[in-house]
Formats: sequence, C-alpha cells, structure tokens
Amino acid sequence: MKIFRFTILLAFAYNCGFAQTKAVIDSLQRQLALAKDDTSRVNAQAYLCLAYRLGNTDSSLFYGQQALTTARQINYPAGEILALSFLSITTQQMGNLPKALELAFKALQIGNANHLVNSEAALNAIGETYIILKDYPKALSYLRQQKTICEANGNIEALAYAKKDIAVVFEEMNQLDSALYYEQQAIDDFQKTGREEPQTYETLGNIQMKSGDYVEALNFYQKGLQISIKNNERRASAGAYNKIATFYKNVNQPDSAIYYANKGLNESLAISQKTSILEAAALLSELYEQSDNKEALRYLKIANVYKDSVFGTGNIQAIQTLVTQEEEHQKEITAAKKRYQTQLTQYGLLAGLVMVLAIAFILYRNNRRKQKANVLLFQQKEEIQSTLSQLKATQSQLIQSEKMASLGELTAGIAHEIQNPLNFVNNFSEVNTELIEELKTEAIEGNKEEVIALANDIKANEEKINHHGKRADAIVKGMLQHSQKSSGQKEPSNINALADEYIRLAYLGLRGKDNSFNATLITDYDENISNINIIPQDIGRVLLNLYNNAFYAVNERSKQQKDGYKPTVLVSTKKIDEKIFISVKDNGNGIPQQVIDKIFQPFFTTKPTGQGPGLGLSLSYDIVKAHSGELKVETKEGEGSEFIIKLPIA
Repeated sequence: MKIFRFTILLAFAYNCGFAQTKAVIDSLQRQLALAKDDTSRVNAQAYLCLAYRLGNTDSSLFYGQQALTTARQINYPAGEILALSFLSITTQQMGNLPKALELAFKALQIGNANHLVNSEAALNAIGETYIILKDYPKALSYLRQQKTICEANGNIEALAYAKKDIAVVFEEMNQLDSALYYEQQAIDDFQKTGREEPQTYETLGNIQMKSGDYVEALNFYQKGLQISIKNNERRASAGAYNKIATFYKNVNQPDSAIYYANKGLNESLAISQKTSILEAAALLSELYEQSDNKEALRYLKIANVYKDSVFGTGNIQAIQTLVTQEEEHQKEITAAKKRYQTQLTQYGLLAGLVMVLAIAFILYRNNRRKQKANVLLFQQKEEIQSTLSQLKATQSQLIQSEKMASLGELTAGIAHEIQNPLNFVNNFSEVNTELIEELKTEAIEGNKEEVIALANDIKANEEKINHHGKRADAIVKGMLQHSQKSSGQKEPSNINALADEYIRLAYLGLRGKDNSFNATLITDYDENISNINIIPQDIGRVLLNLYNNAFYAVNERSKQQKDGYKPTVLVSTKKIDEKIFISVKDNGNGIPQQVIDKIFQPFFTTKPTGQGPGLGLSLSYDIVKAHSGELKVETKEGEGSEFIIKLPIA
C-alpha cells in the first residue's frame, strides 16, 4: 500500500479532474505495470477508474470493473470499497443516478461489515447524488459523515472536498453565510495541499450572484475557468462555461450567453456529463426562444432527452427503492447495534456480578488473612516491647557500668591520695596525744613556760590535722559528686573550676593504676568566663571521659615511643561571642581517618576488648547535645587529637 500513499491523497478527488490529468494517468499506468501483488494492482486500477472519468468514461468503467473483480477474488474489502466508490462517481457523472447510489451504498455496507473506514469517496458520491436530486438534508447528512471521517484520519484533501460540497448544499438552500464559511475553509485546506480547486470559485460566484454582486460573481467564474483550462479539468470547465453563460443571460447579453453555453455543452458532451449537458441544453433553448424557435426546439429536445435519462420516472422509482432499501438496511444496522449494545450491557452486568463476587471473596480472604496477621503482629509487638524493655534495662546497666568504670579508674589513685592526708592526721593525732601528756606533767609541776610551748605545738599540729582533713574531704566530695545520680537540673557553675577539678581526679586515677605513668598537664583557663547554667555532674562526666581518653592515648604512645616523647595533655577554656569552648588536646597517636565518623556511635571503641564498652563518647555526645551544645573532634594520625566542647552561655 505504501506505493499508493501519495496517489491516494491526490486521487481521492471525486469531484475534480487532476492537474495534468494525462501525467497522473501515465503515473498510475506505470504503477500498475510495476505492481508486485494483487492488492497493489487493485489500488492502481481503482485510481485509474477515478482519473479516466474526466475524459474517457469507457476506460473509467473498464478499470473500475477490473479492480472490483480482482478485489472480490482475493477477498480484499478495502479495495472493493475503493472500486465501488469510484465506479459510483463515474456512473453518477454519466447520469445513472440509481446505479451510482447502488454502488455507493454497497461500498458503505462492506465497510460497516468489515469495520473499515475508507468510505470517504462512497459518502461523497451519495452526497453529490442527493445534491443533484435536490434532497439537501440527506446530502448534508452524508457529507458531514465524510467530513468527520476525514478529520479523524487526517486526510486534508478529502476533507477539503467534503467542505466544498457542504458549501454547495448551503448555497442551494440559500444559506449564503454558511456556504461562504465552508467554501473559505475548503479553499484554506486546498492551499495546505498545494492545490487550487476550480469548482470552489464556481460556488463563490453563485453566492455573489445571489447576493446581487454580479461583477464579483463573474470574476469568480472566470477564475475557476482559468484554473480548469490550465489543469485540463474538463468537468470543471464545463460547469464554469455554463455559469458564465447564465451570468450573461441575467445581464441581458444573449450573444455572449449563447457562446458560453455552447462551450459548456461541448465540454459536457466530451466527458458524457449528463447533468451539465442538461443544464447547457436547457439554457440554450431558453436563449434561442426569442430569436430562433427552431434552435430553441432542438435544444429543448436535447434537454428533455437528458432530463428523462437522469430524472425519468423509472430512475426516480429505482432511486426511491434503493433509498428505502438503504433505510431498511440502516435500521437493521441500528437494531443490530442496539442488540449488540444490549448484549454488551448484559455481559457487562454479568462480568460486574462476577467481579463483585470475586472482590467479595478476595475481601473475605484478605480479612481472614488480616485477622491472622493482626494476631501475629500483636504477638510480635508484645515480643518487641519485651525485648525493648530488656534493651532499655541493659542500656541503663551499661550506662551505669560506664559511670562506675570511670569511677573505678579513679579509685585506686584517689585512695592513695586520700591515704596521705589520713597518715598526716593519724601521725599528728598521736604526737598531740603525747604532747598532751607532757603538758599535764608540766602543768602539775607548775612549769608555765613549758606548758605554753607544748600548747603551741599542740595547736600547730591541730592546724595540720585540720588542713589534711579538709584535703581528704575535698577528694571524697569530688568522688561523690561524680558517682551520684544527676539531678537533671541546671545550676550556675564555674566551668574553669569544674575542668580543673576533674583533670586532677583523672590524673590521680591513672597514676593510681599505673604509678610509672607521668604526663605533663597544661591548663589555660579564660578568667573572663563567669558561671554558666549547666548540670555539673553531667558535664563533669563528659570532661572525665575526655581526660581519661587523652591520658590513655598519651600512655599508649609512651609505651610505643619511649625515647624523646613527652606525654602532654592540654586543657583550655575560652569565651567567644556567646559561646564557651572547652578544649582537651593530647599528643597521642591520633584517631585513624577510616573510623573518625564512628567514634560517637554507641559501643564503638578503639580500645582492646575488655577495656570499655564504647559508650563514653556516645554518652558524652548526648549530654553535650542536651545542653544545646556541640562536641566535635579534630585529629591527625601520629600527632594527636583535640576534642572541643561548645556550650551556650545562656
């Protein structure tokens, strides 16, 4: 079918000749000779039928019949529709209106039976036939069907011809505004295809004639004639000659009218166009009536012959019969469609019922499954809640364990530190006991100076006892403050004192565990920092954890690198804007880059197994965050790490 795509667009023109008709016929003949399959041959023959109707109706009928026969032999409904439609157009041109309708109706029936939509030509043939019969409502009905199909399949040229004939119907019905509207649309569509259709100007001329603008009407008739002569479209030129003749008759120029009417008659006879022969002959008879009765009678007889041939009683009856049959056929189609729609409705209802039952079954099954799933989910929920409670309890135990672990690290060193002031207290207490006995002896003997000297010694010893007792008390209070449960209430606290207290505790704790450990402690506190609202126990735990990690880091490095290495921990505070920065910096081994993103995760640790659960930094991070602060780390492998706490003042 591809070989005919271009031809189909041009050759549809049922109502027009072809531009350079001979060239088109020659092209179709070549396509027929080169056709490689029967469907291609059918198409070529069908379009030859359409092309030859303009100048050789015998050849048109020959090729149309060949196309029809072959299409039926190979069961090619689309080709059969084309052949019947184009034969209908040729037969209509020859004046056999009953046969034209019969062929076109048959084409429509085949299209409906095979659900094909290539029925534009058949619809147009029927529409034009009804125009000739002056049954304009029916003509308009079929032409509008043609227009709808062409709009759907994008056949612009066929759509242009549909609009052109719709304009003719409205012009015949004296609805000139509608006629002008559709004719202008037809001209626009023709321009899209690169074609000028002469018969559009014939209709425009008719509209102007009826509007009373004779000059403009003649211009349109002459333009249509020029185009038809240039394109060798004799059917269009015959109509143009007849219209020009009518114009001159109306303006009382009989000689010019006779001249153009004769031209129209000759052109019509050349292509066996009976309706235009009838029109030309009737016009000549009327023109000669005043001047030459013999000629008037001769042309009247010609007109009557063609009138009887086209509109005779037999033809009209045959047409009525065909129309009745087609109406019955359409009623049958409508009834069949209704039955089909009823069946579809019944099937739809049945299918709907089946679907409802299926959905009900599915919903029932899903509901049962949902109930089972809910039971299972409830059980799983109970198990999860139980597991969660256990996890929370374990977490609390681990947190407390971590707190106690940090306290345990302090215990050994702090116990040693407490022992020193206790030894002083005990020793001076014993010395005072002895001095009191001496004091009693000297008092009995009345040695006043010796009594005073002994009393002064006792007083000095008591001061030393008091000093070392307070020292032990401070150490114990620090331990208690670390070990006791946090109140959760913020209170004004001296961050410098807190940082200094816990660095001492941490250092003593590590020294208590390993008396060979030594490290340089450097502190740099910003004295401009005033008390800030914090939970001191919680921030103390954070500081203690960071100090322990720093001491652990430098201790590990000192074990690996003994020569020239000086373990150092630097603690500093600084106020910047409305923030307090606490820095804990060590010169240990640093933290590997591949784990830097994990150090604040719970249970992550770089220490060997058994040396901590890995909760210290995680808890510290959470405590600082709860204070609306930030905890971050800066580290470099081989050089050390710096942990920075940032707390808001307010």
